[in-house]
Amino acid sequence: MNTIRNSLILLSLGCAVVIAVLLSVVTGPVEISVIDIITGAISNGTEAQIIFDIRLPRAIAAALVGAGLACAGAAMQTLFRNDLADPYTLGTSAGGAVGVSLAIISGALLLVPFGAFFGAIGSAFLVYILAADRKRLSTGNLLLTGIAVSMFFSSVVSVCLVFSGNNMHQIMFWLMGGLWNASWADIPLLLITLIPAGILILFSRDLNIMSCGEAETRTLGIDPEKTKLLLLAVSAGITGLVVSVSGSIGFIGLVSPHIMRIITGPDHRILIPASLGCGAILLVCADTVSRTWLGDLPVGIVTAFFGAPFFLMLIRRRSDL
Repeated sequence: MNTIRNSLILLSLGCAVVIAVLLSVVTGPVEISVIDIITGAISNGTEAQIIFDIRLPRAIAAALVGAGLACAGAAMQTLFRNDLADPYTLGTSAGGAVGVSLAIISGALLLVPFGAFFGAIGSAFLVYILAADRKRLSTGNLLLTGIAVSMFFSSVVSVCLVFSGNNMHQIMFWLMGGLWNASWADIPLLLITLIPAGILILFSRDLNIMSCGEAETRTLGIDPEKTKLLLLAVSAGITGLVVSVSGSIGFIGLVSPHIMRIITGPDHRILIPASLGCGAILLVCADTVSRTWLGDLPVGIVTAFFGAPFFLMLIRRRSDL
């Protein structure tokens, strides 16, 4: 029965992602009929350009970014055994922001995606090196080190903003997160995130065991240090890839796993793929609201505005159980 129920949940989420993308494509200042899209009876070239060159790649990019952040968030919360953990806890977002800021200040705008990716990856490994103690990696040390490194990199970004001159607005817009420039050229890069997401799914059993604590993990024959390093690298890789396209977008990786944990339970074999779908739906909806009714406000602001009170509601509900 559980297998059937889980399959129905994943199937429903998959259908919901498709519906959310389709609704995003037809929603906007220029109204376009769903029937016309399905039948191919689009009235003119302008509508076709709006759909296929602007809205569709943006909606697909939003789905992939949201899925990546949610998947990494689900792994991070188990890895840290902390409900407040998300892809940015390790300072990956702040590291990416430093890379982007340096690229923009230097005038190398083509290197902005690379700066975001390598900044995020470098930050994750810096945290690992600083947190490791005699080849043992304490979860508590990792979390606190991540927070400290994130604060340090945030101060570096502030310094970059002071000396950025006319480039300040570019750095600020990246920090707020957005998908204005998403195009078909970004989709192959974002599709790569499905590979590390698949790795996390393959390690679902290990994540289930690690959620019980390090002592139980060692008893069952799993090396927690090596597993943590691998999962950190995978989660940081996912985060680095998505932020290189979208900028810094918060709360998707924090809220999505909580929503699906309420529905599916803690088993990562269903939780991680379910979080993928939930994150995709949330970010596509948030980006559609931003683009259609909020004057294309940075989607990172939208997710924070709605995500913060929603997360507080989740905490309150959990405390009442």
